[in-house]
Amino acid sequence: MTTHVLSDTGALLGRSLKHVTRSVDTIVTTALTPIAMMLLFVYVFGGAIKASTGTASYVDYLLPGILLMAIASGVAYTALRLFNDLQSGLFERFGSMPIARAAVLWAHVLTSMAANAVTVVIIIAVGLAMGFRSSAGPLAWLAVAGILALFTLSVTWIAVVAGLAAKTVDGATGFSYPLIFLPFVSSAFVPTDTMPTPVRVFAEHQPVTSIVDTVSALLGEQPVATADLVAALAWCIGIGAIAYAAAIRLYRRKIR
Repeated sequence: MTTHVLSDTGALLGRSLKHVTRSVDTIVTTALTPIAMMLLFVYVFGGAIKASTGTASYVDYLLPGILLMAIASGVAYTALRLFNDLQSGLFERFGSMPIARAAVLWAHVLTSMAANAVTVVIIIAVGLAMGFRSSAGPLAWLAVAGILALFTLSVTWIAVVAGLAAKTVDGATGFSYPLIFLPFVSSAFVPTDTMPTPVRVFAEHQPVTSIVDTVSALLGEQPVATADLVAALAWCIGIGAIAYAAAIRLYRRKIR
């Protein structure tokens, strides 16, 4: 049974990846807005903001938040692809074939993981061109990759829920706007202690801050606060588990 699911997922993943490679502009478009934000904040606002961050290079401080913003933007395309498959009747055709049901959703999820990984690499490359530098070793970079992958997985399952539940294209992609906005109300751009108390309380107790702080510490080769790491993992796993359960329930309703 497990082999059947894996083989079906692999076949459908190949189909989804072909669609992505035929429209590379989606990956470029996903990266463009975060890159534009990075350019704006570093070269326009960076001089005024850098003093409050206590860092010599604002791009070093900013990059982790930009990466999360890019991932949040990228998963909107997962919801869109899933919505289009539903509207085209593809799921009904799959239902009449000997294909593992779980494989259909996992193919979309893994496609999202691959596409967002490419986007992350593009943004890091641009960051390097802008002066980003990290003294992190291979293990620290591996940990960063793991956290970003876990974050991508969790928000991708939110995208799956949106794609399955939406009635329109705008509804399928609109869920991503709050996710893209979250880094602005976190430690991604400025330290939270510079914010008014109500905003600071929210910023310090939402997912992005703990993830950004953990990634920043790893990239800066600084000790990672246990509380930040635990919170980051708990947020990602918790959100992913809830979204996964909701997605499976919606999917079963759609194809029965």
